[in-house]
Amino acid sequence: MRITGVHTAVVEANYDWTFVRVDAEGSGLSGLGECFCAPGLTSIVRDLAPLLIGEDPRDVDRLWAKLRWGSSGAGSSAGIVYNAISGIEAALWDLVGQAYGVPIHRLLGGRFRDSVRMYADCHAGEALHSMDATMVERPARWGQSPVSAVAAGSVRNPEHGRAYAKGVPDEVFTPELYAARARQVVADLGFSALKFDLDVPTPFMQDTASGTLSRAEIKYMVGLAAAVIDAVGESVDVAFDCHWRYQVADASRLCHELEGLGLLWLEDPVPPENVPALARVTRSTSVPICTGENGYMRHGFREAFESGALDVCAPDPQKTGGLLETRRIADYADTHYISMAPHCIASPIGTIANVHVAAAIPNFLALEWHGMSVPFWNDLAVGFDGPVIDGGRIKVPDAPGLGVTLNLDLARQYARPGEPFFDE
Repeated sequence: MRITGVHTAVVEANYDWTFVRVDAEGSGLSGLGECFCAPGLTSIVRDLAPLLIGEDPRDVDRLWAKLRWGSSGAGSSAGIVYNAISGIEAALWDLVGQAYGVPIHRLLGGRFRDSVRMYADCHAGEALHSMDATMVERPARWGQSPVSAVAAGSVRNPEHGRAYAKGVPDEVFTPELYAARARQVVADLGFSALKFDLDVPTPFMQDTASGTLSRAEIKYMVGLAAAVIDAVGESVDVAFDCHWRYQVADASRLCHELEGLGLLWLEDPVPPENVPALARVTRSTSVPICTGENGYMRHGFREAFESGALDVCAPDPQKTGGLLETRRIADYADTHYISMAPHCIASPIGTIANVHVAAAIPNFLALEWHGMSVPFWNDLAVGFDGPVIDGGRIKVPDAPGLGVTLNLDLARQYARPGEPFFDE
């Protein structure tokens, strides 16, 4: 069995869902993977493809290393080239699983659980708009979904991080909006875990670029968190995301005021590139601190694990290096008794690939679902009997490989203009 082709397709959803298909001769099989969005991503995949042509797709780890070192001049330890490699690697596992007649999780060591707990990313109590590869908002190519109707008339969340700051916004997100969204997601969709943004405009904002917080703003943010937790009760866990916005002292002050609410975690309170700074926040509070979506490969987590800088690890399998590398990160985390809550903004294809990893690791906590505002999210995967997510969980597929295929007609309907659609 030899690789004969590597092709891409991009679907415009809340983000660009970038798919990779690896074809093999002799078997008539193709494997499907998904990459985390990035500028120029499909060009990177096309540049890497010649490294795979003629190779045996069953040598997944060797081919992963070949891709890594083939792109080492562009950064062998991090960078968007790993978004491409991660999608290719997932496609290889799908192909190999089909060839051997076993699901991917069997190739990763077997499963600890039959279904995977999902947490619903509720954004800021409103629908997430469609974003391009540089996280700039664009017109969505669909109408408002039923779940996002609670947010009708609300404004969008400011872009992530301090780099986008343009002054103090006029819009404000309210505890009432957050509580209504939380109640709806739990009642209508059955989730037992939610996440909301906490780095949102408040009536007391002083400066969006400095990473500082006033006492009044902290009080307002705590009120947002308390409103959600009160709305859903003790049977639902709630996490909050800060998108790397704050200075160490301000993040620590916020954490201090959040103690006692019983957060599942507080995510990315400080910028990601300074692990000792994050460790200072983590040591200052009893609130569990989560980070990891900007980490690449197991090596990118070494300092954070060994310094106790995080309590919950959230690598993104669509960019950290792939499914096996995420499994390795999980094993590394488990030696430090750290739970795994993989970051995921993927389509159902990438999400189900992540489900295979989540099933195969002992220290799993929850997997992110970020597709609530996309009305065709469930319909893009073919092979499930009923919705992909049922009662806030995804059943681990038993079919060979990924266990599902892509709805090509629907994908083609929302395909990004100007991009190839596989080999068509």
